Amino acid sequence: MPEADDTFDFGAESEPGKAPVSDSGKQAGIGHRARLRERLLKGGAEALADYEVLEYLLFAAIKQGDTKPVAKELIKHFGSLAGVLNADPKALQRIKGVGETSAAALKSVAIAARRMARSEVTQKPVLSSWQALLDYLAIDMAHLTVERVRVLYLDAKNRLIDDHHLGDGSIDEAAIHPREVIRRAMDVGASALILVHNHPSGSPEPSRADIQVTQRIAEAGRLLGVAVHDHVIIGREGHVSLRSKGLI
Repeated sequence: MPEADDTFDFGAESEPGKAPVSDSGKQAGIGHRARLRERLLKGGAEALADYEVLEYLLFAAIKQGDTKPVAKELIKHFGSLAGVLNADPKALQRIKGVGETSAAALKSVAIAARRMARSEVTQKPVLSSWQALLDYLAIDMAHLTVERVRVLYLDAKNRLIDDHHLGDGSIDEAAIHPREVIRRAMDVGASALILVHNHPSGSPEPSRADIQVTQRIAEAGRLLGVAVHDHVIIGREGHVSLRSKGLI
């Protein structure tokens, strides 16, 4: 099993006119990394399996050696590539062969993915780029281990002006006060909002409390001219829109 290294190396390349290091294991390792790099650059999005994507990412922190066993163990432990990238760094480091630098390399990819997805949401009206919003929410929330409630406040052109983290915990009126949700809309100058929360259980199906709180917030919004466009529930198994279910 390779040891985690504090240097970054995406695969050593031989100097022109010089043969690789004579050790056959190192030659095989360099050759494998070169072939993986070539497939990545030439083959497109589906050229590498999920564990191979992790292999390549681990090259950044594991200078030499076979990263395949570590990559496969990570996916086995966390369930998927997304599960690995969204895992807590300390949890990643409990896997043999993953050190602090490896964990940081993996987390940097997750951060980059979130920022790319968020930029797609902030640059366009939300309702006309709905799939981009769902992609962003799935990346950001599907693998959370706690239930998190957010309110996306929109301006008159349905552009995002405030992504408010309302709190963590079950979505009920003990935690969410409809008037407070609408008051913040008035404070930030929002004309509409979208409620969002996740189900750590994996299933995005709404509970009775989800439906009741949404309807109360929608009613409070109607009284003050703030539209509740939707309530989106995110889970590892997908998402549910309460509006599409006719519940708003």
